[in-house]
Amino acid sequence: MTLLNMLQQLIACNSISSVNSGIDQSNRTVIDMLANWLDELGFQTEIMPLTDPRKANLIATLGSGPGGLVLSGHTDTVPCDEGLWQQSPFQLTERDNRFYGLGICDMKSFFALAIEAAKPFLENSLQRPLQQPLIILATADEESSMAGAKALAEAGKPKARYAVIGEPTGMQAIATHKGILIEKLLIKGRSGHSSNPALGNNAMHTMHDALSALRALQAELKARYSNPLFAVDYPTLNLGCIHGGDNPNRICGQAELGFEIRPLPGMDIVELHQTIEQRLLGLGETEGTTLSLEHFGVPPFAADEQSELLSYCEKLTGHSHGSVAFATEAPYLQELGMDVVVLGPGNIDQAHQPDEYLATERIKPMLGYLSQLIGKYCF
Repeated sequence: MTLLNMLQQLIACNSISSVNSGIDQSNRTVIDMLANWLDELGFQTEIMPLTDPRKANLIATLGSGPGGLVLSGHTDTVPCDEGLWQQSPFQLTERDNRFYGLGICDMKSFFALAIEAAKPFLENSLQRPLQQPLIILATADEESSMAGAKALAEAGKPKARYAVIGEPTGMQAIATHKGILIEKLLIKGRSGHSSNPALGNNAMHTMHDALSALRALQAELKARYSNPLFAVDYPTLNLGCIHGGDNPNRICGQAELGFEIRPLPGMDIVELHQTIEQRLLGLGETEGTTLSLEHFGVPPFAADEQSELLSYCEKLTGHSHGSVAFATEAPYLQELGMDVVVLGPGNIDQAHQPDEYLATERIKPMLGYLSQLIGKYCF
């Protein structure tokens, strides 16, 4: 199986994950395909089903020992609008020294590169057996719920000393990233004829108070927290979407607000959610409305200050480490006791948009980095 063949087959699989159940897809085709490839190469493969039977993680291990290296990625992609692509998003297309396809940058190509980088070591394994395990880890639903990474953390596996997550970082080692806390505020009132406000309980009035409270929290977070490692050096609070009511001549009986916060490393997302609850959930008393919150969060990440892996990746790439505002599965692997760095060939600017691509010039150097990482931490 050549690198090109692997890329073609990975891109051909529709493994979109989404909070919208109408477009959410299984990732089992990708998981089963990777498991078959790695089985043939001598890896011991474990498929970990998730609560949703259509979803699974893959832990493929070669060798054994207390240390070792994990090369990790997620198998799912974001949704796409095929009509905005110049070609099918599910057909690998090479044009202008770029590979195009949904997930080629974020981040299916990393699996093909990891397998390709491992092949020479497998061919020489009889003469030079692995001293520590090489683990290729493939997860589910990173783009929608982090269900795969959370399941790994709960199960306490895999066990290894080092982990590289191949997210699109422009081939720069990433040592810190912001977290994300997504909140949905639901306000329930009571509808009635608009000619008499006493006939109902207006959810829109409570929404006004909630927006004011969140704007105040937005300013507080900006004033209180700062980290110069980030281009936007404070935790952002974005008011993203709002829906409410059904007609101008009816008292608004229900309203909904979606918003998110991007916390800095060192901020606790559990405490942050509790603060939001304290600020919002009591606001409906005067108006006679009830409020509830649904939330989903990914913690911020910071590599160990004395990270050996980070230092080695800086030497490999010739660049000092950086920080990004997007979230990854790094905190969950770090929770398992690993020294974690995020390093991949794609650029985040090409992810999550039509005509997603990976520059072909990135392939050879990324293969070199992965080969050297395997050689250092598995032999």
